Amino acid sequence: MDLLTNEAEEIIAHQEMIMRLKSRIEEILKNYRPVMNGEIYLSGEDVCKLLHISKRTLQQYRDDNILPYIQIGGKIIYKETDIIIALEKNYISNKTDLL
Repeated sequence: MDLLTNEAEEIIAHQEMIMRLKSRIEEILKNYRPVMNGEIYLSGEDVCKLLHISKRTLQQYRDDNILPYIQIGGKIIYKETDIIIALEKNYISNKTDLL
């Protein structure tokens, strides 16, 4: 029976695989959004990234009732479907009929 040490190729290969798995799991968790009752809720930071806007602009959208939100204590979250509805409602098409 061979003695396996930290320098053994088999151990090194397993350690590398574990590190790759760890990195992949961290990446997945960073982008994970839990679903509650079929709805995905986003943080203000998520909405800012999604819409390419600043936190101040997001605050203005709340003040102007452009984006609905939920406030629980000091935490504000947004329904993903509400964001999509607001985008669709404010969609302006530049296409004109040529007929």
